[in-house]
Amino acid sequence: MKRRSRIQICLDVLSILSQRGLSRITHIMYESNTNCRVLKNNLTYMVQKGLVDKKPVGKERIAYQITQKGVTILNKFKEFKQMLPVVEETHNQFPIIV
Repeated sequence: MKRRSRIQICLDVLSILSQRGLSRITHIMYESNTNCRVLKNNLTYMVQKGLVDKKPVGKERIAYQITQKGVTILNKFKEFKQMLPVVEETHNQFPIIV
């Protein structure tokens, strides 16, 4: 199993928020396949950087929404990825002999 970098997790979360709109942490957690502690740390980081806004929903619940700055960053990364496609490396223990 491959570990994702913090940048990749943040991009996944931004992508989810751009598609879903205002979302609670549980929905983001399931869709991004990220554990709660890691997701909370990354959401706090993105709120501090102005990529995501925290919105109160109901009495004690919090939901998150992507900001215009977050949309801009997400679009720039998508553009970068199209310009420089990255080939995923597989780390096999044994070489494949054909």
